Amino acid sequence: MRVSGIKTLIKSRKSPTDLIEVLQDIQASYNYLPEEALRKVSEELKVPLIEVFRVANFYKAFSLNPRGKHLITVCMGTACHVRGSRRLADELLGMLKIKPGQTTADGKFTVETVNCLGACALGPIVVLDGKYHKHMDASKLRNLIQNLRVKQTGKGNAKNKKRLRS
Repeated sequence: MRVSGIKTLIKSRKSPTDLIEVLQDIQASYNYLPEEALRKVSEELKVPLIEVFRVANFYKAFSLNPRGKHLITVCMGTACHVRGSRRLADELLGMLKIKPGQTTADGKFTVETVNCLGACALGPIVVLDGKYHKHMDASKLRNLIQNLRVKQTGKGNAKNKKRLRS
């Protein structure tokens, strides 16, 4: 991967204290943190490469691997767990044929599990591209994924297209 725009993203930020802010900008631009970009950040900010990787690995918001177009997060916290989040995660992973933290072969979906999203009363919670979907069940989850696929391809039966419009 060519990360020619890193200097532009770093701009005038040259202090090691700007590391997280710079990594956030790179994550927003590339949807992950390419190794070449981390090396350039280390060089430009004069932060040891091991420290750049430590910060990139520590925060859940950062990913060292390319993420799919759509990020799906399943809460596995206690309140969601007792309401069936494990079954939801298994359903989702089976449907997409991936494991937690992986991206589908077509690059469209990445699934992550987290220990808590802080919305316990609304569980089980699934977050799709930053939007919270409360009281999720297997049927709602299948519809959510199916509707996304229909929207992306523009294919599907009239019933699915009508459902998307409403």
